[in-house]
Amino acid sequence: MKIIAVGMNYSEHNKEMKNPFLPKEPVIFMKPDSALLKDGNPFFIPDFSRNIQYEAELVVKISRLGKNITEKFARRYYDEITIGIDFTARDLQHKLREEGYPWEICKGFDHSAAIGDFISIEKFDDVQNIDFSLKKNGETVQKDNSRNMIFGIDVIIAYISRFFTLKIGDLIFTGTPAGVGNVDPNDRLEGSVQDKKLLDFKIK
Repeated sequence: MKIIAVGMNYSEHNKEMKNPFLPKEPVIFMKPDSALLKDGNPFFIPDFSRNIQYEAELVVKISRLGKNITEKFARRYYDEITIGIDFTARDLQHKLREEGYPWEICKGFDHSAAIGDFISIEKFDDVQNIDFSLKKNGETVQKDNSRNMIFGIDVIIAYISRFFTLKIGDLIFTGTPAGVGNVDPNDRLEGSVQDKKLLDFKIK
């Protein structure tokens, strides 16, 4: 099982992160399977960072083996979606970027990919028109719609499959909107898709 993620896929998030350009192609990075956090288990803040931030994202689960998938047929390769959190060690990310080093350790550390319960995409008229949101301690901190992605889900799948064979159970984090922020012990994160809560866990 692979965890594949898309960076810089919402314009407003790019603005808040002061990214000077809009990507011309999907920006792809990966997390190891040890990054997965599920079933409402708590997230423990690691000792190597003083600034762990949440990034709420729609997460797609691949349902068929595929390589060199065309955008036209990409819809056939996924059947479930949820909301997830791409945890980022922001202080490490800044440091590694400044030094020109790869930054997998700031994105792919253990339990940095939290996911909620999956629901069938058949529940939606259009996967590119899905509301999703994240609450921190009962307050909404992120809220957006998949129509605001720079690269839509089918475009992402077609692009990824040029380089990586997609397998059943692979997860794709599709990018975060504006509103990212830090987490502290005892925080509670709740993620919803179309007002249906799918994710609920504590920070330790």
